[in-house]
Amino acid sequence: MMMTERVEGDYTAPVEDYLKAIYEIERRGSAAATNDIAQQLSIAAASVSGMLRRLADQGLVEHERYRGVRLTEAGRRVALRTLRRHRVIEAYLAQALDYPWDRVHDEAERLEHAASDELIDRMAAAIGEPATDPHGAPIPTRWGEIDERAHLGTIAELAPGDHCRVVRVSDDDAMRLRYLGEVGLTPGAEVMLVSRAPFDGPLVLRVDGAERAIGPALASYVMVEMS
Repeated sequence: MMMTERVEGDYTAPVEDYLKAIYEIERRGSAAATNDIAQQLSIAAASVSGMLRRLADQGLVEHERYRGVRLTEAGRRVALRTLRRHRVIEAYLAQALDYPWDRVHDEAERLEHAASDELIDRMAAAIGEPATDPHGAPIPTRWGEIDERAHLGTIAELAPGDHCRVVRVSDDDAMRLRYLGEVGLTPGAEVMLVSRAPFDGPLVLRVDGAERAIGPALASYVMVEMS
């Protein structure tokens, strides 16, 4: 958790998208390499280098030799402001407008660059200052504080008999979210791994008392804490 001053100044949507992507890559524990950024943004790697030079010239990223780039303090503030806008919009759409959780991500991607900080603050206040978005991702405060819990495991890592609670799910695929919702694997769900078939076979889970079977690849997108 950290405290920063509020971000001043406006940045273009591509700049905010790059900084948000670099933040997400860094959160996984490494500097952001060109190919990682391209994959995160679904763009060609050849187009990334020029933008990284511009971000460095603006003091938003710094290069690590042979590894990639990391956010500067200024870059981190911009990334967190963008994440706050995105996640507050998701929460508002879900709570105030009853949007399904598999549709809010794409709507927030379209709206996050246009919304003012004042509008975002008012939306957050209207729904009770939520700490997380509908997928369990932490929402930065208006001052740039964020609670990024490290070392969360996934359902794919459980052993038979393990009990856990779903904390967060990956939100970058609407069809996957829809299916996870159908089988009850949403933040707050209580889960026990009943059995694991060999050779990457299905995992049998007890989800809030109901038995479900999912593949290990899908299970890797569901982050949990042990209970």
